Amino acid sequence: MADARHRDMAHTLPPAMDGSRLLGVLPDVRRDILGTLERARREQGDVVRLLAGPPRLRSTIYAIFHPDGVRQAMGTEADRYRKDNRFYNEIRWALGDGLLNSQDERWMRQRRFIQPLFTRRRISGYADAMGEEAEELSARWRAAGDTIDLHAEMSRVTLRIVGRLLFGADVERAVPVVARVFPLLGEYARMRAYNPLRTPRSWPTPANRRAAAARDEIRSVCDELIAARRADGAGDDLIGLLIAARDGDERLDDSEIRDQVLIFLLAGHDTTAIALTFALHLLGQHPEEQERVRAEAAAVGGRTPGAADVEQLAYTTMVLKEAMRLYPPAWGFGRRNSADDEVGGHRVPGGADILVSPWVTHRHPGFWDEPERFDPERFSPGRESARHKHAYFPFGAGPRACIGQYFSMLEAAILLSVIVRDHELTSLTGHVPLAPRITLHPAGPVVSRLRPLH
Repeated sequence: MADARHRDMAHTLPPAMDGSRLLGVLPDVRRDILGTLERARREQGDVVRLLAGPPRLRSTIYAIFHPDGVRQAMGTEADRYRKDNRFYNEIRWALGDGLLNSQDERWMRQRRFIQPLFTRRRISGYADAMGEEAEELSARWRAAGDTIDLHAEMSRVTLRIVGRLLFGADVERAVPVVARVFPLLGEYARMRAYNPLRTPRSWPTPANRRAAAARDEIRSVCDELIAARRADGAGDDLIGLLIAARDGDERLDDSEIRDQVLIFLLAGHDTTAIALTFALHLLGQHPEEQERVRAEAAAVGGRTPGAADVEQLAYTTMVLKEAMRLYPPAWGFGRRNSADDEVGGHRVPGGADILVSPWVTHRHPGFWDEPERFDPERFSPGRESARHKHAYFPFGAGPRACIGQYFSMLEAAILLSVIVRDHELTSLTGHVPLAPRITLHPAGPVVSRLRPLH
């Protein structure tokens, strides 16, 4: 069937968005990649070629916006859409070849080791630690001033949670390093991934030297903690569990464990912090929806939610999903296809750089009414089940979907419930400028006024 389809494949390339004669769309991408992608869909359609850089060095990115194309690239034909593109190569350099980046047998081997650590039952056991950190945050806010930067606060608490679960008693040592170096590495990866004029990493430019120093620092901390945990006889934090993990007679070596730790740090705190930042920001602009979250927290007794309680926080979960629709932490997923293919009636040649973007697909007017409007009811069970499955994919899709999505949603629901239970929030930042790095960061503070409720 596949051979017949490819024999009859359309010969027409997707329409091109070429920008200026000298640099193509490169200036647009560097200035506002999210707006450029939205404009590409609006003006050119659901599969678009983005031509970037000077003519002799011009690179082409095939952007796919329709959910059918997303399903093809990330689901039904995921084996031919590989993580070999320049964006993942940059992440691989910065954070190693962990579960996010690895492929083929290496990915399958890592998945066999790591999957047992991410069962719902095991992750539910982390709810108490999540709740303790949520209550500590809420108490600190009650004693603080009346305004806060939501992103700074959410980054701090989610990093403490994942750091505590990863590093146990060593959390205080690791957290400051991660907080300092991850933003630098993320911006460096973004700038290199979309720049056809990249300098070799061996050149001692200020950016190369800063990034190399940051990478060496976080690797050194991880290596020292792994070595100490081995010397102590493992432990019950995630580093200890990775050391103790077995697949038959095989074990993970220290470099593999470090790579997983770095990916867990990124996926386990950064993406959740972004989701919570925008969920709280949006609730601060929509007092009726905020009150519904507060009433739901009261309905489970006003106590610190556990894993079983989160199952009763249906509207809170809907708010988080809608926040991730409007502000998906992973704003784009890159791939490189291994053979010629047809997508949306257009030919996509083998070896092409592919980009699917939750930011754009989550706003596709063919699947979302009034897509810019905040409406948690979009994720009521009936409306959610009736929607194209791949119109919404904040955690990716298919076999490479995020293994930690239950962890993230559990953590976010507990934190959001406790915060809104104890505080009334009013957003003081209107439009939030965005900085799309590896993940979708606010470009500045996201300020909210707090009023403690008790």
